[in-house]
Amino acid sequence: MKITIDKSILENILLHLQPFLEKKDTSQITSHILLSTDGRTLSAKATDYEIGLTIQTNSLTVIEPGSVTANGKKLLDIIRILKDEEIEIELLKENLHIRQKRSNFKLPTYKSSEFPAFPITDQKPKIEINSQILIESLKKITPATDTNNPKFELNGALIDIKNNQINFVSTDTRRLALVHIDSQNDHELSIIVPKKAIIEIQKLFSNNIEIYYDNTHLIIKSEDSLFFTKLINGKFPDYTRIIPKESSRTITLPKATIITAIKQITTISNDLKLTFQNDSILFESLSDDNIEAKTAVEIENGFDSPFILAINSRYILDFLGQISGNEFTLEANESNQPFVIKEGNFKTIVMPIVI
Repeated sequence: MKITIDKSILENILLHLQPFLEKKDTSQITSHILLSTDGRTLSAKATDYEIGLTIQTNSLTVIEPGSVTANGKKLLDIIRILKDEEIEIELLKENLHIRQKRSNFKLPTYKSSEFPAFPITDQKPKIEINSQILIESLKKITPATDTNNPKFELNGALIDIKNNQINFVSTDTRRLALVHIDSQNDHELSIIVPKKAIIEIQKLFSNNIEIYYDNTHLIIKSEDSLFFTKLINGKFPDYTRIIPKESSRTITLPKATIITAIKQITTISNDLKLTFQNDSILFESLSDDNIEAKTAVEIENGFDSPFILAINSRYILDFLGQISGNEFTLEANESNQPFVIKEGNFKTIVMPIVI
């Protein structure tokens, strides 16, 4: 294989592929990227077996078709230090040569035929959902997705497709985030997508994508790339049982004012106590140390008697960081029971701290 390509184009491709490389064991072929060309198009692939990405470009000159692997991180490091000019890449005697004028680098390669195969979309069923809705929904529930939970199914987000709706759900057992989309669907489907994949999907795609699946993979195609992730094999908890069916207390709150008050308290403690009074909310730190923080905001709430909620500030701030409106709603029953914060079709159910 021998090609010439502009430095900025190749560098951008290699940057996008970095999260998909094996980082711990550089002796594995999955620490390499696969570059291949059929004469017109360059295809660059990276995978750690759990997730993978292919990026294609026609912005190059192909002198000799072929394919080659090279350590993805080292190749990026080399490309970064070169000038913003054309680069020549050539496979010679099982080594990859990178040249630019008087600069010449050589990297070892693996056999291209040993590079892991990617799943294909042929004859796989599609998920019909608006691309923007998919990305926005995943973004909202990402903060509530758990990490390294022994129950593997909680280390991902549930996409639950029913006949007349689609629900996006995640939980770390202390809170549950849910986005509800009204949608008429021909079939029902429940899949669990790993958190790492959810994060990469948000970085890579915005619109004009096609989504395919099978029993083990989710595949997303765009005009110039193909992404895949292995699905988590397991049964997601019955999230409908966690959502309170009714509430005895409901209040609409101003987003900016609540964020400011909470952040004042978090200078002392991430756990705080909210006391809802008839015409105000008192914010207090919960800390074992002999220090405290207090602030109050004037808000008419109509509560007949003082109502207390002890909360982890991060859960509230994560929710408020994902909403676009200026107001949100809080629904609660008793101080020791889960409460709901919501805006539009997005809600988070939070377990309070027992004090």
